Amino acid sequence: MSAVEHVVVQADGGSRGNPGPAGYGAVVIDASSGEVLAERGEPIGVHTNNVAEYSGLIAGLQAAASVGARRVDVQMDSKLVVEQMKGTWQVKHPAMRQLRGEAELLARDFDQISFSWIPREKNKYADRLANEAMDRAAAGHGLPTEASEETDQLSSTLQTLPTRLPSWRPPLGKPTRLVLVRHGSTEHSMDRLFSGRNDLPLNAYGKAQALALRNRLRSMEGVAAVVTSPLRRAQQTAAVIADPAPARIVEGLAEIDFGSWEGLAYDDIVERWPTEFAAFCNDDTAAPGGESFSQLTRRTLRALGDIQSSYPGGTVVVVSHVTPIKALLCSALNAPREAMFRMHLDTASISVIDYFDEGVSSLRLLNDTAHLAGVTA
Repeated sequence: MSAVEHVVVQADGGSRGNPGPAGYGAVVIDASSGEVLAERGEPIGVHTNNVAEYSGLIAGLQAAASVGARRVDVQMDSKLVVEQMKGTWQVKHPAMRQLRGEAELLARDFDQISFSWIPREKNKYADRLANEAMDRAAAGHGLPTEASEETDQLSSTLQTLPTRLPSWRPPLGKPTRLVLVRHGSTEHSMDRLFSGRNDLPLNAYGKAQALALRNRLRSMEGVAAVVTSPLRRAQQTAAVIADPAPARIVEGLAEIDFGSWEGLAYDDIVERWPTEFAAFCNDDTAAPGGESFSQLTRRTLRALGDIQSSYPGGTVVVVSHVTPIKALLCSALNAPREAMFRMHLDTASISVIDYFDEGVSSLRLLNDTAHLAGVTA
């Protein structure tokens, strides 16, 4: 599917009992043609209406990112969620603050986003998806699929339960697992230079690292595919891992474009561009002639959506670079962009994230280099 710049996201959620068996629905619509581009609808266990509504919003924003949207108009019949996202209403409940934070993190990755309230009769598509999800949630609890005295009794029983149960219970179903591999070493890696869109090959040590990666990953069961950044150092690493099958190139996995800073050392950049570098790190401004962190994150999340839709429930080896991998880690952990500066990823390291259909992501491994023990150039 080609990227669509401007979309409308309609989202809804609800529970049978408040709290009770809950689900959400979301639909992404081309703002120009009215074509439905994506839809999401999932049960989320036992929750309140508000948790379900926020879950629908989050799923809708993720779906909008997956189709490449840059401008998003969010429409919901939840006055509370709309006003809280606009900042006109305070968020007092801790669980709501967490959910709003998740939605805000996703919203920041679009060039433009708006939130507006619509009456329920104009939100019928998302409402239908949410009700179908609530039916599945109720059936999963052995409960009637329509609200009744039984669900009212369940509500009184569950009033003392924590609001955000999915953060504690094990996720359901088979995940799509991404094995995130940083490419092997190059001359820039050895000298700790800013290495963005250059065409440097692996050095001798990097080639030895790639062989160690292949031996490690061949013991992993159920690998559906190897995908790679288009840059030479990543493609060389992926070719060794995937041999004899070809690796699939995913453009969105390329390293951030450092522009004028390409190939320079940190001290040189800070000395020559002190104001610009501070803005790059602190204010999410693009590097001169290059990209910003938000631009990098946006295309990386689009690549993630493509991989998830192409290999649902499979294990995919993703060969990429420091910044795209950190962007995926921040997204999976719902961590702010600043967390990128607190992560370290070695060349040829492995990190693993599981993505579940219900919207839950789980970090399983970070910067593992056990396979590199004894590797020399």
